[in-house]
Amino acid sequence: MDYRISLEQMHFRAFHGCYDLEQKVGNRFTVDLDITTSLGEIARVDSVDQAVNYLTAYEVVQTQMDITQRTLERVAMNIIDALRATFPQITHIQCRVAKLAPPLGGKIECVSVTLSS
Repeated sequence: MDYRISLEQMHFRAFHGCYDLEQKVGNRFTVDLDITTSLGEIARVDSVDQAVNYLTAYEVVQTQMDITQRTLERVAMNIIDALRATFPQITHIQCRVAKLAPPLGGKIECVSVTLSS
């Protein structure tokens, strides 16, 4: 049986962006994750060691958000790659990275990229 873990609306201040000014000034970002993995014996034996640990997953995302990139696509790919390296039992990940109030010359709540792997 598979199960899904969701980490929703993780907020970060980071320096991603295609403009040099964005990489100096920074912006606010949110990250949403849906992680699918096999349940195995986790629920039956109540084993945290076998599960995808939520705190560790958050820390992986936080570490990747600290690495400045030009595109949200690269940020999302880095997060997915790092989570797969940390938790080889993951079978599917969907990662959404959103830049809040992007500098596009008008009022816009966010722009986002979603990658699935």
